[in-house]
Amino acid sequence: MQIATWNVNSLNVRLDHVLAWLEKYPVDALALQETKLTDDKFPVEALAEAGYQSLFTGQKTYNGVALLTRTTAQDAVYALPGFEDDHKRVIAASVDGVRVIGVYCPNGQDLDSPKFEYKLAWFEALAAWLKEEIAAHDKLVLTGDFNIAPRPEDTYDAEKWEGRILCSPPERAALKTLLDLGLSDCWRLFDEPEGRHRFTWWDYRNGGWARNAGLRIDHVLATPALVEHCRECKAYVGERGRKRPSDHVPVVADFDV
Repeated sequence: MQIATWNVNSLNVRLDHVLAWLEKYPVDALALQETKLTDDKFPVEALAEAGYQSLFTGQKTYNGVALLTRTTAQDAVYALPGFEDDHKRVIAASVDGVRVIGVYCPNGQDLDSPKFEYKLAWFEALAAWLKEEIAAHDKLVLTGDFNIAPRPEDTYDAEKWEGRILCSPPERAALKTLLDLGLSDCWRLFDEPEGRHRFTWWDYRNGGWARNAGLRIDHVLATPALVEHCRECKAYVGERGRKRPSDHVPVVADFDV
């Protein structure tokens, strides 16, 4: 079973990219972030023609998440329970016996911004709900754009990034709280790649892609029942080199279940 995540930074703009990628790499489940579409605009028919069913919750211009599956997903959740929020950031469903949760975590903007406080509160609520989900589902994957680089090695320039937004101690502590619930970062189960393949996001500004000025902020976290069956986890970095690309690339974990 292959489970993937991809922040597409507008599904309207990147639909052809998604369809072409799925034709080449027909994963079992794909969590999308930043679809930036209201629900009435979601391309259900185009994705169905490609062999995928769609669960989605979106809003105009910002945020928006979706879960594309080759089989019928069950017991869908479209928001973070117990956390009042107009932003569409969470989607979850059971797919072939695996609980798949897709998230678009807040960016936080700056360490002294109210958006940073919102980010930490959001992660706290996610952890509380996730604890319940893990208790109910031994096979669970939490995946998406976390907007956190876990370690200095997950940045192209540790000296520049350490302590800044996406790499601050409070953010990394929030991510560790999720891992402490029993999840593992599937990326780190294997020998880590070099060069472009180290990262999942490159800024549009200042020639980020050309300079390989990237970060690893898109993750696949899994429970022990899946970790023991994980055969591979990698980023498909070629998507960043396409014409009009997203600033993120797909990340796929392959489980022998």
